[in-house]
Amino acid sequence: MHRLYSLAFGAVAAALTFTASSASAASLTRQPYLQRVGPDTATIALRLDGSCVPSVRYGTQGSTDQSAQSADSGRNHAIVLTGLQPGTEYTYLVEACGARTNPVRFSTAPVPGTRNVHFTAVGDFGMNNADQRAVANAMLGRKPELFLMLGDNAYSSGTEAEFQSNLFVPMAPLLAQVPSFAAPGNHEYVTQQAQPYFDNLYLPTSPSGGEHYYSFDWGHVHFVSLDSSCALGLAPAARCSLAAQKKWLEQDLASSDAPWKVVFHHYPPWSSGEHGSQPLMRREFTPLFEKYGVDLVLTGHDHHYERSQPMKGNAVGPSGERNPTYLVVGGGGASLRPFETSKPSWTVVRNDRDHGYLDVKVQEGTLTAQALTPSGQVIDSFTLTKELPPAPEEEPAPEEEPVVTDPSSPPTIEQPGPTQPPTPAPGPITGSPGLPGSPEDPEDLGPNAPGCSTGPAIALLPAGLLVLAGALRRRRR
Repeated sequence: MHRLYSLAFGAVAAALTFTASSASAASLTRQPYLQRVGPDTATIALRLDGSCVPSVRYGTQGSTDQSAQSADSGRNHAIVLTGLQPGTEYTYLVEACGARTNPVRFSTAPVPGTRNVHFTAVGDFGMNNADQRAVANAMLGRKPELFLMLGDNAYSSGTEAEFQSNLFVPMAPLLAQVPSFAAPGNHEYVTQQAQPYFDNLYLPTSPSGGEHYYSFDWGHVHFVSLDSSCALGLAPAARCSLAAQKKWLEQDLASSDAPWKVVFHHYPPWSSGEHGSQPLMRREFTPLFEKYGVDLVLTGHDHHYERSQPMKGNAVGPSGERNPTYLVVGGGGASLRPFETSKPSWTVVRNDRDHGYLDVKVQEGTLTAQALTPSGQVIDSFTLTKELPPAPEEEPAPEEEPVVTDPSSPPTIEQPGPTQPPTPAPGPITGSPGLPGSPEDPEDLGPNAPGCSTGPAIALLPAGLLVLAGALRRRRR
């Protein structure tokens, strides 16, 4: 009888011990985050507090029947998934040292040339405060395909510790489910000329600038990320220079036949905020934006929202010409700064009262953008339109080139302004934008929240309990 009790309690204790060790053995000090996502590939990055070889289990239609393993052991990992299908939703989880994260979902980039793209953008957010979390949660609720980070992603000095505490912790749910593409800000350059920024992010590269500046296509939109701090001389000359960046940018824009072009970087060529317009960025780069038909230029640095008229040179562009619109979207979480001057004639809308972000949908020849607060209030909305040639009856294969637009066709701009009705968009716009959790609890994302589970170890508990119950029955007899 004593031996039977020993076996019963031994089974229960073994199950509890294995469960506890499984939960603690794979402590992720950084939850998985999506990097370098394309039509057929994605990188899942993560960090552990111990050394082991983690793997990613993934698949379509809710399954995780495929697996990819990290190339080495250690604590920092970037696991590359290949052979993915374009425009497809995948479920994935991470297995590490006997434990696993909860499954979450993301979508690959669409087939090149696909005429339907949805993205969000914001800068100056890396504070680890309630405003940042509310903005991040609201963006996740909009279900964008990708997220653009406009710089000052980790205050106040861009250190290794600040990237962890002020970027990856407060924005973990968003970064686990939405591919992100970043540009560095001036605060990243405070520490080792932005070395922690490059150590923590896995970005596309350019031949001359590496991860400092790069471009990529998503559907029928060509995106370009610039390093404006490099342009101002803050980067090591051997790694990044103004001349090399300008030369690369001209070649990149000239070679792109995407009908829509969006550039993002930190220092604004046009701003009426505390820092104001950055003269070097305007002088050196805006002529290239104008020459090659850039539609939108997204920036941060000043902690407010502002939209310019379509600009040419140092003034508002002539009516009917194709010229870029400049936005400052610097209300991602850092303290807002009041305007100290009156509204200039080239500014259409500006707001220094609300934190918020930009939500953009590009469908065929129509780009619809909204500046939104976390609660869904519309700060600004506008539409750019242009004529595109008819789309082919069938989507092109991945290896085919994107459809070429007519560069001589200028876009038209509808500017309802902040007090007029917002541009129509699928789904409700005012009020709550369908958040997965309430603003007070941004981490409550249900089954899609990243985290760790104990795995199959708990299955040992019923067996031990059955043995214990049998022993008790025999003693009563």
